[in-house]
Amino acid sequence: MRIGLHYWNYAHTPDIAGTLARTARTAEDAGFASFTTMDHFFQIGVGGTAADEPMLEGYTQLGYLAGLTSKMRLGLLVTGVMYRHPGLLAKTVTTLDVLSGGRATLGIGASWYEREQRGLGVPVVPVAERFERLEETLRICKQMWSDDNGPFEGTHYRLAETICVPAPVSRPHPPIIIGGGGEKKTLRLVARYGDACNVFAAGPDMVARKLDVLRAHCDAEGRDYDSIDRTALYNQPVLGDADGFVKAVEEYGRLGIGEVQVMPDRDPVEFTERFAAEIMPRIQA
Repeated sequence: MRIGLHYWNYAHTPDIAGTLARTARTAEDAGFASFTTMDHFFQIGVGGTAADEPMLEGYTQLGYLAGLTSKMRLGLLVTGVMYRHPGLLAKTVTTLDVLSGGRATLGIGASWYEREQRGLGVPVVPVAERFERLEETLRICKQMWSDDNGPFEGTHYRLAETICVPAPVSRPHPPIIIGGGGEKKTLRLVARYGDACNVFAAGPDMVARKLDVLRAHCDAEGRDYDSIDRTALYNQPVLGDADGFVKAVEEYGRLGIGEVQVMPDRDPVEFTERFAAEIMPRIQA
């Protein structure tokens, strides 16, 4: 079982850059496998937060962290498909992968936070179209990370050339993690295009259901279910119930979850230091 750190709240300290750096270094030293941040431009209003609290652009953060770390995988959980043109997104993730020595992941989803989209002038389109754009984006990224430099003709995107030089360090390309548990569309896209899924750790029964649906989609697509890395985001307090968290991790592991990401519920440096001292040894054991 791998543990990832999902960094989401910047309001704990005025030293945003220093706190982010110390948290990442502490996490890497403690054995965290991945470090992810949100792809939002307004805070999303969870855990008592408000839209006008601090928020940083995701890929700029990851570039900063690439220079401060050497082992953890780096990615967004998850990139909103409406925020970046697919060709530029593929180039952005490739740049992160090259500069981090092959540690980038492409976490991606259909995007949903219409307040920030309307606020910043991002086109707001119907949900069905967002999923169409998500599928085309996945196809474009895979083409740009292949030997095919030719055009791409889709319904929503048209690229005359799909050149991407230098190529990613990761082989065959940065892992694609498709976030969300939608049973009809999202998990079907995982089976068709994804290297990994990411679902909410909403209890063993719910996770088991989502994985059963994913397995059925894999069967329909002729995809090996076991070739997909299954990950889950644990969005409940951890330090206040360490025994409950360790038990949950064991249960998710039995279901086939390979990584659980945790979210700091307090100052992120304090959270990471305490997790490293109090919980990580139990997970590793």
